Amino acid sequence: MLLISICAFVSVAALVGGLALVMRDRPGSKVEDRLDLITGVNVPSAAKNGRIKKSSVLAQPLDAMPGFFEAFFTRFDNINLLFEQADTSLTITRLLLVSVIMAIVGAGLGAALGLHPALMPVIGVILGAVPLVWLLLRHRRRLKRFAEQLPDALEMMSRSLRAGQSIGFGFNMVAAEMAAPIGKEFGRVFEEQNLGIPLEESLEAMTGRIPSLDLKFFSTAVILQRQTGGDLAEILDKIGSLIRDRFRIWGQVQALTGEGRLSGIVLLALPFALFLAVYQLNSDYVMVLFSDPMGTKMLAVAIVMQVLGALVIRKIVNIKV
Repeated sequence: MLLISICAFVSVAALVGGLALVMRDRPGSKVEDRLDLITGVNVPSAAKNGRIKKSSVLAQPLDAMPGFFEAFFTRFDNINLLFEQADTSLTITRLLLVSVIMAIVGAGLGAALGLHPALMPVIGVILGAVPLVWLLLRHRRRLKRFAEQLPDALEMMSRSLRAGQSIGFGFNMVAAEMAAPIGKEFGRVFEEQNLGIPLEESLEAMTGRIPSLDLKFFSTAVILQRQTGGDLAEILDKIGSLIRDRFRIWGQVQALTGEGRLSGIVLLALPFALFLAVYQLNSDYVMVLFSDPMGTKMLAVAIVMQVLGALVIRKIVNIKV
């Protein structure tokens, strides 16, 4: 049995390795794509699906070789965009690897603590989802920070325009004076202009990376001003003032809905807290939910009701401003 297990492991590893080698890109193809994009001779194969992917061809290292999971998930643009918006060096392969390791550690921790075998998969799934939850929280925090920095950046660009500077100098000043993430994004737009990419394409790529309605207002204002003319400094001041008013109203909404959000957190956490408390007092009483068929059905219904309750509470307290 040990020999059969070793042979099966080696066969699966060889199969995965062979598929990974097949799915990897040739090094020369990335060099050719980048040269074609810079010289404008023809449309590179890596930039056939949109302008956002054109800028990614210049941003990726030439020696970046995608693995099996990266090549498989490249058809899902939202996943790759999620990593870029979160500003992390993680890849699909690394994220899955960390999740699997966390799941195994969670199951082993449950076994070391002497928990019931039915709870070990649950603990493994919870710990395995920690990397994904961390990625989503980092993504959300970065976008929120960008929205908070945008009014100050617009005012800074407005002052530079009134001082007689160009719009490119305004992007460079924001990149130099303000911290990430807005400093990094505006600096990327400035560097793309130095590489010869038109400002319109750079702004459209930035709005694709940062899903913000206020940023789209800014991008549209800059593009229209370059095409039709007008006082861009005054427009930027009005957009900045509008964003500040929205943040003020959003703060008032958050204060008014604070009680509902706290009630939702308590109601959603109460079943899990009661389960842990009863498990510590009388574990056999709770394990009937996992051993009896009727208990598993009750758990499934309870999980579905918890999810529906969370969605309803979120719909009530999440007011768009």
